[in-house]
Amino acid sequence: MNRLLVTGADGLLGSGITRATSPFRRADRQVLGFGSKELDITDATALNDTVGPGDVVINCAAYTGVDAAETEADKAFAVNGVGPGLLARACANRGARMLHISTAYVFDGSGSSPWETWSPTAPLSVYGRSKLAGEEAARAALPDVRIVRTMWLYSGTDRDFPAALVRRCSRGEHVAVVTDQIASPTFVDDLVSGLFDLVAHPNPPRLLHATGGGEASKYRFARGIIEAAGLDADLLRPCRTSDFRDAATRPRNAVLSNSSWIDCGLTLLPHWRDGLHRAVSAAVQE
Repeated sequence: MNRLLVTGADGLLGSGITRATSPFRRADRQVLGFGSKELDITDATALNDTVGPGDVVINCAAYTGVDAAETEADKAFAVNGVGPGLLARACANRGARMLHISTAYVFDGSGSSPWETWSPTAPLSVYGRSKLAGEEAARAALPDVRIVRTMWLYSGTDRDFPAALVRRCSRGEHVAVVTDQIASPTFVDDLVSGLFDLVAHPNPPRLLHATGGGEASKYRFARGIIEAAGLDADLLRPCRTSDFRDAATRPRNAVLSNSSWIDCGLTLLPHWRDGLHRAVSAAVQE
């Protein structure tokens, strides 16, 4: 491999990859990050001009407005659905490898068991349908693409849930947080390390799930954040999803099984609580 290319490098995960001290940098290989303004993954010509032979491409580019997607379906499907297929085609044309990031929103959230890679998909929202379309488009253009689903990424930067929660509670604000949505919160730095291990794997499965260990409701996750920050957890107000008027329907159970990750010999990401002190420390310093 000559270069590691990261699309969506201005996002939470993409920026985490590009700033990490990776094995690729230690081997004097280039790590190049492209934000959405630098490389539009819906532009086939630009993609073919950017991707080179032997490159490894990690696609973090995404339309992430879950509620906005309900009224901006064309934009969501262009970036999340069409774009990954165009990028995969560029990789196929140029002899490059590709790793594509997806989400638990491809499932309907029914039942209480963690979702396996082979579980039937049934997205509830435009966002979820667009992400599933992207998986299918990437796989059609490049059968050897690796797809990794994850959920509830957090880092402690000014753009994520822990940082926003810490800021509000630091001001003494009360914050309503839902108790009836569960997932496995995933610390970005831990996922980044896991993705580097995946890229180095000689023959990983084509579809994997990678999240932090354990599971939590959004409310339990929020309490963990506030307690780690040394703030008053009584500022949190438990509520139900039905108390909000969100445009998009979210899966109640978005817990992903990591069995595919473990079965191929990759190291399980740390428990979601393990990253909290690192993330909250970053949030407090913002």
